Amino acid sequence: MRLGYFAMPLHPPGSNPADTMDEDLSQLVTLERLGFEEAWIGEHFTAQWENIPCPDLFIAKALAMTKTITLATGVSCLPNHTPLMLALRIAQLDQMARGRFYWGVGSGGFPGDFQLAGVDGKSGEQREITRTMLDLVLDLWRDPKPGRYETERWRFNVPEPQDDIGLRLHLKPYQQPHPPIGVAGVSAKSETLGLAGERGYLPLSINFVPPRILKSHWEAVEAGAARAGRAADRATWRIARDVFVADTDEQARREAISGTLGRDYRDYFLKLLPKLRGFDMLKADPTMPDAQVTLDYLCDHIWIVGSPRTVARKLAALHETVGGFGMLLAIAHEWRPREAWERSMTLLSREVLPLLAKGNAS
Repeated sequence: MRLGYFAMPLHPPGSNPADTMDEDLSQLVTLERLGFEEAWIGEHFTAQWENIPCPDLFIAKALAMTKTITLATGVSCLPNHTPLMLALRIAQLDQMARGRFYWGVGSGGFPGDFQLAGVDGKSGEQREITRTMLDLVLDLWRDPKPGRYETERWRFNVPEPQDDIGLRLHLKPYQQPHPPIGVAGVSAKSETLGLAGERGYLPLSINFVPPRILKSHWEAVEAGAARAGRAADRATWRIARDVFVADTDEQARREAISGTLGRDYRDYFLKLLPKLRGFDMLKADPTMPDAQVTLDYLCDHIWIVGSPRTVARKLAALHETVGGFGMLLAIAHEWRPREAWERSMTLLSREVLPLLAKGNAS
């Protein structure tokens, strides 16, 4: 199992953006030193808790502060954008990264962002917008045809080339034909993950969902791959989890529930999710009442919390239950004190991973 990171990020409303972004960048430097292979950076326009609206700008600075870690948008919510400008910004970012970049794409889901972009999230139109946008960006990178491009959401013109003065829509990604594309799935049997399987994209599963939904995620990937006559590779599957490791199980549980992880769920996710899909996505047993979705339940069934040996055992069990996956994406939190977070990530990298590699997780 390989290690990566997913930063939504998570900071309480009222936080200073300059300070939190510096803190998030500092986390990436630490993670690279610990051997984490990649980090995905979220995009939200109206979510104060998830306060990075322009992950491409954040990644551009992170590239200068790191040397080996692969950076990724997690994700570019395509209904928030126009295809021409997004194609140019992502192509330039990939050039600057010299290939140390993945492009995560998705349709979004935060209600304020849908309102800002004029999207009716209840109708599902965001999924069709996303497919249309993605295909057009890929066309603009591959072979931009001169002419007018127009829908009811956007319009632009690709000019006729004038080679004597070097006029053309010219910028293409560094990685050809495009950077590796990642897509995130949330709901059971996610259509988005079916697209990942169909096109050979990197599938990502969100941190909230229990194994019963995770298994359906891979079924969707395999079904999409079968439609395209390709074989799905579990090594490409990323599963995000909230992870906290401490020296003992008791310490880890206490610091997770009473600390930043518990705060972020109590004050944000447990208030947000009822406005989106409800608590069903959190339930190991879909018949359990909402009132049982507590921090203690999350610690026992959704988060990965404990001593190094306990966390290794839980990750091995998750790996076996879902049939295998390639990378764990630990979710970012602004842990207080920071030393607890850094020790957690150090234990995950230096003790948990070796236990898994040696098969000593029991």
